[in-house]
Amino acid sequence: MTERIVSFVMSGGVGSRLWPLSREDNPKQFHDLSGDGSMLVKTLRRLRARLEGEAPVFLIASERHAARVHADAASIGFAGGTAIFEPTGRNTAAAVAIASLQTLAAFGDGIVLVVPSDHEISTEKQFWDTIERGVPAAKDGRLVVFGVRPTQPETGYGYIEVAARGQGVVDVSRFVEKPDLETAKTYLSAGNFFWNTGIFLFRASAMRDAFRKFQPQIWEAAEEAFLAATNDLSGLYLPLELYDKVPSISIDYAIMEHATDIAMVPASFRWNDLGSWQSLLDVSPSDMDGNVIVGDVVAIDCQNSYIRSEGRLLSAIGLKDVAIVATADATFVAPVSRSQNVKKIVEQLEKSGRLETKFTPSADRVVVSGAWRRRVQHWLFQETLPLWSTVGVDELHGGFHEALAFSATPLMKPKRMRTMARQVYAFAVAKARGWDGPADALITHGLDFMTGRGRTDRGGWVRTMNVDGSVADATEDAYDHSCVLLALAHAHMCGNPDALRLGEETFAFIDEHLEDHRLTGFLETAEGEGMRRSNPHMHLLEAFLAWHTATGDRSHLRRAARIIDLFRGHFFDADSWTLGEYYDDEWRPVAGEQGTWTEPGHHFEWASLLVDYAVKSGRNDLTAYARKLYASAIANGLNRSTGLAYGAVSRQGLPLDQVSRSWPQAEAIKAAIALDGSGGPDLKPEVEARVGRLFRWHIDPAPVGLWIDRIDERGRSLATDVPASIFYHLICALMQYLDSTVDD
Repeated sequence: MTERIVSFVMSGGVGSRLWPLSREDNPKQFHDLSGDGSMLVKTLRRLRARLEGEAPVFLIASERHAARVHADAASIGFAGGTAIFEPTGRNTAAAVAIASLQTLAAFGDGIVLVVPSDHEISTEKQFWDTIERGVPAAKDGRLVVFGVRPTQPETGYGYIEVAARGQGVVDVSRFVEKPDLETAKTYLSAGNFFWNTGIFLFRASAMRDAFRKFQPQIWEAAEEAFLAATNDLSGLYLPLELYDKVPSISIDYAIMEHATDIAMVPASFRWNDLGSWQSLLDVSPSDMDGNVIVGDVVAIDCQNSYIRSEGRLLSAIGLKDVAIVATADATFVAPVSRSQNVKKIVEQLEKSGRLETKFTPSADRVVVSGAWRRRVQHWLFQETLPLWSTVGVDELHGGFHEALAFSATPLMKPKRMRTMARQVYAFAVAKARGWDGPADALITHGLDFMTGRGRTDRGGWVRTMNVDGSVADATEDAYDHSCVLLALAHAHMCGNPDALRLGEETFAFIDEHLEDHRLTGFLETAEGEGMRRSNPHMHLLEAFLAWHTATGDRSHLRRAARIIDLFRGHFFDADSWTLGEYYDDEWRPVAGEQGTWTEPGHHFEWASLLVDYAVKSGRNDLTAYARKLYASAIANGLNRSTGLAYGAVSRQGLPLDQVSRSWPQAEAIKAAIALDGSGGPDLKPEVEARVGRLFRWHIDPAPVGLWIDRIDERGRSLATDVPASIFYHLICALMQYLDSTVDD
């Protein structure tokens, strides 16, 4: 009887050597590079081709790509429940440990085969013939690897040195990492060096014992995560808080370089890891001149070149031995002999936070700048400003209504100070952008209510008032004070006679009662209570920059610089390009889910503010931070079915709050506008796409002048009212859109 082999496909890589086609959100294994299915689909077909005996097949993939994994697997009738999802990438040692644990739990001490998801292998029969030759050694407890005899000096592959030549199972002497060209030439002539395919065969207990001997911390952490995993019809989900503790290291470094008595089987199949455009030129069907042509391409007098277009017409004349790959937002050109070095391009792009390494542009990009201008203009000046400047104003008790019903009638809710201030700010911005409505009267109306009902004895501002203006919550909150300062700056720019004095009084209160004299930054409240958050600091930065614009006083830039330092030293995570939200008293991320909580909307807001600060201060190095925040929010923070930003995602890009609110979509518009023309990519198509999605999902389905604030992951409305606090997000973003486009 044929030995049962439990197969696992590792599908967690990015494949940056095939940039610009392969991106972080759409890695190599999901691409159809040869016209007969994605690399993942072809790998699954190959593993299922073993007809004799039982052949269970599992996937180990990134949870971020769960939807894509299920779609590819379903296309060939592969059961989704056999997928194991990693919440964060921990390299191949963790994946092999999970494969061993799954086998021990479900099948006992079985034979395990672990393969990459993105390699080209000649035939299924040759593949399984090679694997079968390694089964006896694996049954005896040896770790088995598979080598391919090199055909040319290759610097992109790792090598296996064996003790003796032969076609059967041979002993491994050592593993060698990717060599330079001269060293690769010596390996080729030596005859006892093989390319390392990254395919492993072993008895589950043998790998378990190897981990316990050489890397017990990896095994113990992986086992703890595996035992705590949750299971449903779509697969097994490893918990982030436990899996994140597994050390991130490759199986080669963790185990194979330490273990003894490793066996290697020379492969009888042709193999290519498709790790470069040169490799695709080698394995893809070519024309009579040796060219591989993919997509809308016209090539004349070209030879031995790989030319691929993912969209628009690509034409070339007289090229030889060149790779050209064009996508919607990037083009790569290099001699095919140097196409391995595309990783250097990716590294340089990532240093500056370029979006093109992480995100694949959607098909609905609008190329014409200003395509939404007329609709935006009409909605602002004919629909929403007329509505909120009348129905949204509380003429009886003062101030503004906190929310409207979808019938455009006021809801009697307590009035938050931040909402009152934001309405003042929004009407001031509208006046500055040419609105001919009663902006001055509305600004005065709002400030009169705020100062008459909302001041504290110490000169601060209360948090909440009842509908009639009586104080409901007298807490002096940093977030509220930032909103008040922002409103006063813009009121001052509109000529309000009291705004400058009120601003000076508010600054004095903040300096005395909200500034944290022990650490950099500000307290949450004047009483110093509550978890520390980055968000109030972001809004204070916004206010300080507004006051610099209003007065030209550089002391406001100095205030802003202190928050910038806090951002760089504590809020921003350089590895994941994410912004933390919740901290303890020492500015350390809090434990649990809140410690990994990030909000795409805040990434967009910070990006805009960092660009603004960079322009005002001359600190151009901060633009790279802005790009990275924008890139991570777009790559990891969007619902792919709607294109809208989630409420929150983990630092690893897993959705924590799948509700899409309207304000992050508005802030995405502002961020794209701010970054466009800042020395990076042309983001005008992204601006149009963001405006389009805001109207598609949030504005156009709502009654005139209103919006749907909350949308679930399937695009369905969850809104029960229309909060006034969102008004300023929409007004400011869409006014900036009008400023950035040309009126035809």
